[in-house]
Amino acid sequence: MQQLIYLSEIAEFLDRLFAVERYTEAERGGVYLPSSRSIKRLGLALEPKTDLSKWAIAHSLDALFLHRPWKLQPQQLTPDVGVIAYHLPFDEYLTLSYNSRLAEVLGISSLEVLGKKDSRAIGMIGEIPKQNFNNLCNCINQVFGGYEQILAAEQSEVSRIAVVGAMTDLLVREAADRGAEVYITGQLRQPAEEAMQETKIAAIAIGHRRSEVWGLRVLAGILRERWASLEVLVAP
Repeated sequence: MQQLIYLSEIAEFLDRLFAVERYTEAERGGVYLPSSRSIKRLGLALEPKTDLSKWAIAHSLDALFLHRPWKLQPQQLTPDVGVIAYHLPFDEYLTLSYNSRLAEVLGISSLEVLGKKDSRAIGMIGEIPKQNFNNLCNCINQVFGGYEQILAAEQSEVSRIAVVGAMTDLLVREAADRGAEVYITGQLRQPAEEAMQETKIAAIAIGHRRSEVWGLRVLAGILRERWASLEVLVAP
């Protein structure tokens, strides 16, 4: 017999997935707009765009997951559509951070933490199968659907990379000191420019939004794995 799914149940699952107890109360996320409606169709979106209402109605959505919910207007959704929202926990678990799912996709092994914020890991470093730098760029392009910028490697073969959700002088130098030949992040940052030049480490800037979209797609898969009867749609 199929059991009904409720918003609070999904929020409890995501609380555990994202380990929200590591964050302050203000950063944890959870139920943003409560609803007692049972959920058969859940929509995932980064933010409440102007056409959110049309999308929700067209797909008969019972609830929404929003990454950045703050601009949501009351009239955008019918009153019984619930909303759950996670910002920082989502970023640190499913984008450019210590992200075991992304490590698996990129073939990173011997995974180690690189960089911390408030005792939480914000990046990872590890080994990849030895390959041409261009091959790695092609892989990144396929995984994320593009990238913003590349600083090419001086050596054509790479076998150790860092993936970090920030780019500072210290983080770049630490990655290079620990043997990384490529630094993968959201955006190239000017304060790290000197470190990049001195260490001669290569860099790939994916774009923060691309990494978020990838995270949404992964989250959709996780939710489908947890609830066989739940239809999960990602906003275009």
